[in-house]
Amino acid sequence: MVPQISVITCSHNPRQDYLRQVIEGLKYQTLDKRNWEYLLVDNASVDALERRVGLAWHPSARHIREESLGLTHARLRGISEAKSKLLVFVDDDNVLDPEFLEVGLHIANEWPRLGVWGGQTLPAFEAEPAEWTKEFWGRLVIREFDSPRWSNQPSDADAMPCGAGMFVRREVAEFYLTLHKTGKREILMDRTGNSLVSGGDSDLAMCACDLGLGMGLFPDLQLKHLIPSGRLTEDYLVSLVEGLAYSAMVLNSFRSTNGISVKRKISTSLADMGRLLIRDRRERRFFRAVRNGESKARKLLESQVS
Repeated sequence: MVPQISVITCSHNPRQDYLRQVIEGLKYQTLDKRNWEYLLVDNASVDALERRVGLAWHPSARHIREESLGLTHARLRGISEAKSKLLVFVDDDNVLDPEFLEVGLHIANEWPRLGVWGGQTLPAFEAEPAEWTKEFWGRLVIREFDSPRWSNQPSDADAMPCGAGMFVRREVAEFYLTLHKTGKREILMDRTGNSLVSGGDSDLAMCACDLGLGMGLFPDLQLKHLIPSGRLTEDYLVSLVEGLAYSAMVLNSFRSTNGISVKRKISTSLADMGRLLIRDRRERRFFRAVRNGESKARKLLESQVS
């Protein structure tokens, strides 16, 4: 029997205690295990996951080794290996609520015009975060809301699911896979090793709109996002903000009909200097991080068209 859902976890050198919690969350899903398969994609971990993560608890679970480093490579491998018409990506720091798969399958049946959807990602901090970090929590894939939202506009961030717990219909996943196979995604998004480049999940979500389908978010879909203390330091968040700024500009270039402006006006630079003068030390670091990320993206895009 073909499973109704393929659950895919892509992992590179994961924290063992975090991955153990992810597995425990999957073990106790209310959806019968006969209705879903589990793929643990080991993305070139130094210590192979197959040697230290048991999957005997599930009748249709598989270890898959992907040697090409990078989250995009791992996701593409998961898509290629999945058997179901519905896929869901569960990161190696996501602990699903027990009803998560059951609720996601219900949404698939009730909302046939949605190509991708997700839910709330609630934080589970390893240590109490400093007050000043709150404005950056959204960048750490923390999302809380009260009512459903949906859209068929690829630019609508308010309805766009993140990679954590994102359900994807087979036709959308196959379209995303084809973009890479045919060379239409020469620039790879998402993490590679210690890089904080992202955007692959957003690109995948936008593919639903490319196919005339929609994106959605539902509050009844909930997972716990495990966040280590190292991700709440100023240095990490500055690097993250720079990576996100870079990723946003590159991602926008994929669907831009007018091209991306790769030159900055002198007036813009002068205005930036003025803004820096009225900011405190931390604000200046984050402001510069955004500009640095955008500058790196411009240089890359300029090289692509030259």
